[in-house]
Amino acid sequence: MKESFSRFRNLLQTYWGYEDFRGIQQEIIGSIANGHDTLGLMPTGGGKSITFQVPALAMHGVCVVITPLIALMKDQVAHLRHIGIQAAAIYSSMSHEEIITTLENAIFGGVKILYVSPERLGSELFQKKLSHMHVSFITVDEAHCISQWGYDFRPSYLEIRNLRKLKPEAPVLALTATATPEVIEDIQRQLDFQRPESNVFRMSYERKNLAYIVRRATDKDEQLLHILQSVEGCAIVYVRSRKRTKEIADLLIQNGITALNYNAGLDAEVRDERQEQWQNDQVRVMVATNAFGMGIDKSDVRLVIHMDCPDSLEAYFQEAGRAGRDGQKSYAVLLYNDHDRAKLTKRVSDTFPEKDYIYKVYEHLAYFYQLAAGDGYGLTKDFDIDLFCRSFKHFPLQVDSSLKILSRAGYLAYDENNDNNARVHILLSRNQLDRLNDLSENQNKVITTLLRNYGGLFTDYCFINEMLLAHQTGLTQPQIYMILKNLSDRHILHFIPHRKVPSITYLQRREETERIFIPPTVYEERKAQYQKRIEAVIQYADNDSVCRSRQLLRYFGETDSQDCGQCDVCLSHKDKTNAGNELAKAKESILHLLSDHQPHLITDINKLKLPTDLLDKALAELINEERIHMEDGYIRP
Repeated sequence: MKESFSRFRNLLQTYWGYEDFRGIQQEIIGSIANGHDTLGLMPTGGGKSITFQVPALAMHGVCVVITPLIALMKDQVAHLRHIGIQAAAIYSSMSHEEIITTLENAIFGGVKILYVSPERLGSELFQKKLSHMHVSFITVDEAHCISQWGYDFRPSYLEIRNLRKLKPEAPVLALTATATPEVIEDIQRQLDFQRPESNVFRMSYERKNLAYIVRRATDKDEQLLHILQSVEGCAIVYVRSRKRTKEIADLLIQNGITALNYNAGLDAEVRDERQEQWQNDQVRVMVATNAFGMGIDKSDVRLVIHMDCPDSLEAYFQEAGRAGRDGQKSYAVLLYNDHDRAKLTKRVSDTFPEKDYIYKVYEHLAYFYQLAAGDGYGLTKDFDIDLFCRSFKHFPLQVDSSLKILSRAGYLAYDENNDNNARVHILLSRNQLDRLNDLSENQNKVITTLLRNYGGLFTDYCFINEMLLAHQTGLTQPQIYMILKNLSDRHILHFIPHRKVPSITYLQRREETERIFIPPTVYEERKAQYQKRIEAVIQYADNDSVCRSRQLLRYFGETDSQDCGQCDVCLSHKDKTNAGNELAKAKESILHLLSDHQPHLITDINKLKLPTDLLDKALAELINEERIHMEDGYIRP
């Protein structure tokens, strides 16, 4: 090995305080340190971050980490800096100057670990700066996102191949918690692994402390309350709609269970505050859509309950796996009924509308933006999906799916979570502003800092960075937000808070509808894969004869597994076995009583003190087997 492994272990002990590596961490680190493309398959809580953070410190240059989770980026950078490691991140809400400064620091050795969102990879600025960096290796987190057969494919991940061309000497470390054998093969192909047949390290997906339960429930709300009242501890409840998060949280509160709701429609400040309250055990239950959970580092979650079925076993396994990361007994419960099967089946047509419908959405989009054929190349517009649907009588779910398909076909770039930074426009003239004498000290600080950092505030809206304002004024971000809101209420300035607004960019000139072509790789093949994943979820929920853990492990390619002994299927088998043993003992007791070959009154059987139902069943079986006879109130052998 090019690097002595004792050095890696010393770094682990010095910065993280762990005595030694666990699981497959050591093998992954050894492989990437030797310059090999490496794929690590590690379940949630398996310690993925250690596999790139430790070698990044030991090796010369900067480790570029690609991850789609901005919140996780920020958390990891803050943690790494706290323990004395030079780390930085680049994401959409940063100013141009901040991005340049961060990239320059990485070039000149001021950064060891650089986190980047996949959307930044195509930036000309990023690619130019990257060409001047010495890159030790490239880490691709959530690597299943690069596979078109994965459950969470993201087109932006395909930019990583261009990164390899810019830095051909840098090996790639791909990490994922959920991948089927087919997806594993595709990840290596998409990332141009030099030796795909080797350097794949697998950690078993088995979670011995986690009991998987499928609970058939006609009334899911009632079952949810029953479960939360029966099992103590912190919990996550997953639902599919934003509206339902509020409804279920209210239901829990009404029944004396502290809860909050969380979804992507809430302001970032609200989401952060609620996550912190739940993280700090101020509330017991978080009711959320799948927007919650990625990057959450809370080890003592005792329960993860799904009110609705996810689209894939990959998604279910990852979300369920947020329970019991401390190794203590925990439960993953899926509430299921016959309606769920129909809902899952309908998702196929919702996610893959008929092609004629997709063409119609494309045409209506042109009317929406008033684009003539041949116009629009490079045009980016905010997209109000509700207004669009009202205007052209569409349903949001099918429109969203159609736009995603058009994006994959290369006609549009549809960004559902386009970050719009906060904006400010000062409404008063400079003289009027200077004459104000009733501003607080903090309000004066904020206005002075705004004027120092941003030009043109008196003539138009300017994008601002609330984090930068907080840093320069010594205030917190919530304080900055409240001060700007107060100044806006007083009509001193107009403040538009940071928000996420979907956007659409035309990647080609607007085509005539009849010329639109959606290839099989984008539609037919992906639809077949999606159908397959939906069917796997239905099969998992319906199959009450095979251990739940074993079903999940087989799906991910682990065929050598044992029954877990704690899921609903195993417990049911155990109950049947116990009942069978009790019945056999009851039959044996009756035969022992009759071993004297004399007739006995039926009432003599009561002396055996067996439960009535068990006694009746044992007598019936013995009579059917013609081992005993009964007549005139007597039983004989």
